[in-house]
Amino acid sequence: MTSSASFDTLESLQADIADLIDRLPTLKNRQFIQQALATIIRLADSDIDRLDWKILSSALADMERGFELFYNYRHVRKVTIFGSARLSPETPEYQMALEFGRAVTQLGFMVMTGGGGGIMQAGHEGAGRENSFGLNIQLPFEQQANPIIEGDPKLIHFKYFFTRKLFLLKESDAVALFPGGFGTQDEAFECMTLSQTGKFGPVPLVLIDHPGGDYWRSWSDYIDQQLVQKGLVSPEDPSLYTVTDNLEVACNAITDFYKVYHSSRYVSNQLVIRLSCDLSDAEVEQLNADFSDILVKGKIEKSQALPQEAQDETLELPRLILHFNQRDLGRLYQMIATINQMGRPSQEEIAHPERK
Repeated sequence: MTSSASFDTLESLQADIADLIDRLPTLKNRQFIQQALATIIRLADSDIDRLDWKILSSALADMERGFELFYNYRHVRKVTIFGSARLSPETPEYQMALEFGRAVTQLGFMVMTGGGGGIMQAGHEGAGRENSFGLNIQLPFEQQANPIIEGDPKLIHFKYFFTRKLFLLKESDAVALFPGGFGTQDEAFECMTLSQTGKFGPVPLVLIDHPGGDYWRSWSDYIDQQLVQKGLVSPEDPSLYTVTDNLEVACNAITDFYKVYHSSRYVSNQLVIRLSCDLSDAEVEQLNADFSDILVKGKIEKSQALPQEAQDETLELPRLILHFNQRDLGRLYQMIATINQMGRPSQEEIAHPERK
């Protein structure tokens, strides 16, 4: 770039920053914009390396693409499909993933994958291009986008694995795992770890074998024998996932999760659970009787939106608030299952679990 071009770019940047500062007091998310700008300014005065700046700018560019793409689809629930890139269309695992992609799309969900071949291509083939997102990764070898999603505006090429995984999980309302290698195993365990630490979910996690397959059955046996029986995880932690080789069971595990439960977030130290319909006082008392063991203090209580949720799009939904211990995640999933058997959702809510 010539010095003249650099000067023009700097002048344009100065004008953009000045305009942003002028508008900042009126912007909805001014607090976070201000924090981001302050972070950049502090870093500019520090001694971090040129490589650090390249990582920061590329990560921000990755996130910009992701935020802009998914904003227009924020009201549609999405299912992320993980699995091996090496499985060919002739394998039963590929065919199962294809049928699963088709089935969840017919239920109104959209499908996200890493955008590559194998199970990822199968998911897109079943869902169809119009209902698919591809979150590909830029690599010097392999991992080309599959032909179903190639060229679609819903395909993003990420530079970094961590930004790619951020969106694969952040935007997902359910995770379906098919047989795969180290990456698939990593994704299975990370989903549970992030849920357990309150960084992701809760969402339904479905581990799907082809009919008669034992990939995930064997994995589940390992979890039981080496983790549960040795006290390394809680006995209730297998409630985090469903292992099945039946498509109907897999789909029901997802749709049933959202019958009454809508979503959740932490506000200060309280877990706020949003519901699609109100629970009776007697039902809440039953939850307290059955799940008091997961509370740090106090009780499970009905609530309207808290003041910190003033800008939340779920403002009108009824809520439960509780001081969850953030340890007994399997028990929390069991409580969500109980909640989904309570309440009286409308016929429209029952028919459209895919709507946020």
